[in-house]
Amino acid sequence: MDTQVLIIGAGATGLTLALDLSRRGVPFRIVDAAPAPFAGSRGKGLQPRSMEVFHDLGVIEQVLASGRFHMKMRAYRGTEVVREWDVHEGREPTADRPYAATMLIPQFRVEQILREALPRAVEYGTPLTSFSQDEHGVTAVVGGETVRARYLVGCDGGKSFVRKELGVSFIGETHEDMRMLVGDVRVSGLDRDHWHQWGGRADQWLALCPLPGTDLFQFQATGDGDPSAELYREIIRERTGRDDLVLRDVTWMSLFRTNIRMVDRFRVGRVFLAGDSAHVHSPAGAQGMNTGIQDAYNLGWKLGMETLLDTYESERKPVAEWLLGMTTAIAMSGDPFQRRGDETLQLSLSYRTTDGPGLQPGDRMPDGVTPEGRVFDLLRGPDFVTLDLPDGPVLVRPDGYVAAVGRSAIDAYFGANPVTQLHHRRVAAGSAA
Repeated sequence: MDTQVLIIGAGATGLTLALDLSRRGVPFRIVDAAPAPFAGSRGKGLQPRSMEVFHDLGVIEQVLASGRFHMKMRAYRGTEVVREWDVHEGREPTADRPYAATMLIPQFRVEQILREALPRAVEYGTPLTSFSQDEHGVTAVVGGETVRARYLVGCDGGKSFVRKELGVSFIGETHEDMRMLVGDVRVSGLDRDHWHQWGGRADQWLALCPLPGTDLFQFQATGDGDPSAELYREIIRERTGRDDLVLRDVTWMSLFRTNIRMVDRFRVGRVFLAGDSAHVHSPAGAQGMNTGIQDAYNLGWKLGMETLLDTYESERKPVAEWLLGMTTAIAMSGDPFQRRGDETLQLSLSYRTTDGPGLQPGDRMPDGVTPEGRVFDLLRGPDFVTLDLPDGPVLVRPDGYVAAVGRSAIDAYFGANPVTQLHHRRVAAGSAA
């Protein structure tokens, strides 16, 4: 084998998977057909659960330094401010939820942070042109080179070559009536402390959101046509009615069509699909980048141990189904910037298979403070961890979800999955606050 895992696509999903594999000592290569990293802000909202993932992966400090919490929305009628509000008002960090609200951060900055943390470079300008698999591995041609890998993971976006070559169905629909012009622009005449919006009617909606850590705004407007700087200038003039707002530059632009689709399978033999290659949806609620990050986080430790691989689909497919329904409901609500429910933070997502009170297998392990230190710090690393708490031991998976509660259940878990004992450590955590 040339490598253990061949990752196709170097967006947030592929990079998260690569970083997780690297800390496990799992050989990987990550390739991308594009000649260079993508520079646009396709996504800009990072959810609390993704921040917890980045805490574990050791990059949370760089992420927090690059983003902003609690930026207020500001709605205008021309120059008049008619409303101001915080979508996440009242959501502040607690002991069990250290990251309590969505953070604004351009996706290209998230990806830059992940790339800089990798021990090996992304191979850009290296397209996947064919692959085949057998019972022992995958043979792929990337950039004209034949590569043999034990596993291949398609993280190559909504137009995924991997998905199409597998013949996996991408079930759903395209909403041709839900189109949006987007871009990264430089505009003078606006402060950078608010997310600015205009338009009393849906077809006249315009938003300009400052991208933290840059001098750019993300431009979003309902409409159609070929994206151009002149079209964007015209929209700003017409929908704001203001001559003092001047579009000076456009660094990226696109016409977004709302697709609501997902695959019928996340795995075919030794090939897996993750992120947008497996599910695409409305951008409402800032879920896409985050769900891809967590697809990768679920898959990474299973590839590292080469066990429980079938549970990747059984755990992530229901999440994708829920995601498509939830984002569609937000988009259709008529007020996509209303106060968000907890489900959009992705902290309440669970892999439970049975109901019951209290902490159950499949639940996210909450943070807390113990005599031995912060729970998330005790869990940090690539292993299963048994936390010996006053109420009894809790076995936590490498992705921060509970595997078993109580000594007999933990022993049974190890009995059913003996290889996990090779990746296990025990911490006498004491009392969690």
